[in-house]
Amino acid sequence: MPNSLSENAICRVAANAFALALIYLAQPHVHADPISIDWVTVGDPGNANDTTGYGAVNDEYRIAKHEVTIQQYTDFLNAVAASDSNGLYFPNMESDPSVAGIARTGSSGAFTYAVIGPSGLTPAGAASPGNRPVTYVDWFDAARFANWMSNGQPTGLQGPTTTENGAYDLSLWFLGIAPAANGTNPNTGAAPLYRIPTENEWYKAAYYKGGGPTAGYWSYATQSDSAPGNVIGGAANQANYAPGGVYAVPQSASFASDQNLLTDVGAFSGSPSAYGTFDQTGNVFEWNDLDGTGGFLRGLRGGNFASDTATISAAFGRGDLDPLEPVGGFRLVSPVPEPSTVVMVAGGLAWAALGAWRRRARDGARVRAGASLRPCFGLREARLDAEPSPVQPTLGVGCDGPSKNGQDVRVLRIKRKGPVVGETTGPVAAIEVWVFGGGNSR
Repeated sequence: MPNSLSENAICRVAANAFALALIYLAQPHVHADPISIDWVTVGDPGNANDTTGYGAVNDEYRIAKHEVTIQQYTDFLNAVAASDSNGLYFPNMESDPSVAGIARTGSSGAFTYAVIGPSGLTPAGAASPGNRPVTYVDWFDAARFANWMSNGQPTGLQGPTTTENGAYDLSLWFLGIAPAANGTNPNTGAAPLYRIPTENEWYKAAYYKGGGPTAGYWSYATQSDSAPGNVIGGAANQANYAPGGVYAVPQSASFASDQNLLTDVGAFSGSPSAYGTFDQTGNVFEWNDLDGTGGFLRGLRGGNFASDTATISAAFGRGDLDPLEPVGGFRLVSPVPEPSTVVMVAGGLAWAALGAWRRRARDGARVRAGASLRPCFGLREARLDAEPSPVQPTLGVGCDGPSKNGQDVRVLRIKRKGPVVGETTGPVAAIEVWVFGGGNSR
């Protein structure tokens, strides 16, 4: 890591953080506890394909440990679907008892959504209303969720800054054309933080053994070449599917017509993939982006609670489908954060933790709390090409004079009303861009 950064680099870092902070502040939030995703990192870049022709990925990436849940999707609907102009809600989310989890009330313009269920037998691991995976989602619904997450979970009508752009430009969705993912989110000027996995990314996270570029693949996403059982709990090599027609939740081939058949995400706690994902075998089918190019088809993999042994396998468990068909669930992927990544904490407070600089700002002055922005902090360049060391800021540290870990502290603070992440009381929040100088450098 260099000991000093150029003034231009410093300005670009601060501009990027400030631009993202302003975007975040401009959008009110509907829920006090924003959605967060538990990630696992998929390493071993440059691995070879499986004999099926799938699985090779050149870069490290992160994939969600679990499928998007009913609770998370309900929060999404309550944020952007009061009118639901693009049909994010599908009535079977309430009316199909095998997967029912979301009820809608009210009229267009005032729709609200609530988690419901499950019905029938509710054994441990299949009893949570909101922690089961959402289904009856088409590919465009999943893409809109990724856009919404990438845009900071805003509230409001479904439009370019909420659901219709971000990770994906969905301006031609009505033609059934699923676009390739954006390289840059037009709402932030940075790479999208959330998107749908390509088929290779999904496949590798599910079946690759890990440990190097030639480690090989399992046949099932439970780290096994033998077909799994379907007993909920901590035993190895188990999944929510229906071998021989016997379903996992009731442990029977026959059950009441109102029986829920979904299990909670991660309920088969002894059966992760090699990288630590759960439920890539069974539970609900999951959307993928095929090879990542745009087109009229998108992929499904993994099988669901009613699948047979072949459908959940690496060799046979795939299909290409019209992206407008509401038949699956999904999970997301994200880039692996670089050491220089600006950390944005969703919620009442957005943080930008920036790295060491040994030189003063262009006018020779420190950036004080409430200070006006100098020209070099303009928003023309929203890139992050420096190498700062991420630091978790602490509320209440002064802006000029105190030191933290032997370093001078300079702070840019933009105040807003709202709760403060990390504080239990106090109505006033602030976004703080922390810039650390080495030693006593000025």
